Amino acid sequence: MVDQNPYSMGESNFIHDEDIRLDTIKARFRNVIKRHAELTERLSRDSDKMVFERLQKEFEAALASQTQEIYLEGEEWNDGLLATIRERVHMEADRKATSGDSNMDLDSPLLEKITYRVGSKVICCLEGARIGIQYETSFAGEPCELYHCVLESKSFLEKMTVLEHTIPFFLPIREAENDLLSSNAMKFIDHVGELLQAYVDRREQVRVMKELYENQIGDLYHSLPYHMIEFVLEDFESTRITISLKYADLVSVLPTRVRVMAWPLHSSKKGLGPGPMNRKGSGALPNHLIPMRLSYAEDALRIFSLPEGNILDFELNDFPFELVDR
Repeated sequence: MVDQNPYSMGESNFIHDEDIRLDTIKARFRNVIKRHAELTERLSRDSDKMVFERLQKEFEAALASQTQEIYLEGEEWNDGLLATIRERVHMEADRKATSGDSNMDLDSPLLEKITYRVGSKVICCLEGARIGIQYETSFAGEPCELYHCVLESKSFLEKMTVLEHTIPFFLPIREAENDLLSSNAMKFIDHVGELLQAYVDRREQVRVMKELYENQIGDLYHSLPYHMIEFVLEDFESTRITISLKYADLVSVLPTRVRVMAWPLHSSKKGLGPGPMNRKGSGALPNHLIPMRLSYAEDALRIFSLPEGNILDFELNDFPFELVDR
């Protein structure tokens, strides 16, 4: 009798070996991701925490000693105001260097300590002719981390430089300093704030998605600044969904390149990957095992953030009949 089954015993063994090899590769990759995360934390943990704690105390002291807090809106935040802040910190530094605190009239305007608030940024004068910017990030109306950036210049006429900061190392603050700080300090300050808030937005979208759909999400990978994200949905009887998101730049909060693919699974190989490929001939998949691109899901993810895109709320009935391996 001729075996009419297109998948012979040899073919089944081949598929089984491929599944084992795929699981091994996945396990090794997960281990690499884990070790990378541990190394990243270890490298930045102690030094970054020390800098943050020291700067946080300095900013808290500056805010506590302020005599006036000014809220700026729209065009009130401009290059002229930033020049005034620079002049103030240098005049204060010169005063302390030449006359000392005891010789200054307590009512002198030079002793006035002003803090400026521009949206989520707090700008204040620090000791030693330095300007401090504290960035307050948030997500869904809830406060997240504080970040700091300290600028200094040797004199009022010299360009400012970044003295120290607590901004994550994978965000390009040095590139922004080289491109913007010497020519447009205000634009530099705003750009760093946009980088930080966009990073927090992307990160928190992934966090909320994992919390809401922890039982449906399989493998999940992302770059450190969360501008490349890929994850797998596994809560379907015969279909695995892979979602890949790429953002145009590090200030984007919605992806510009989205790919959502539905992969049919062999019924006996659920969760192990796409359906078996035929070794013979062209290696093409059977018609009922061909993956399909879900353009409507991609459109949703370009408009809505991850938890709002409803990509994880699809039911099995949403998929075309030919995707399901009966």
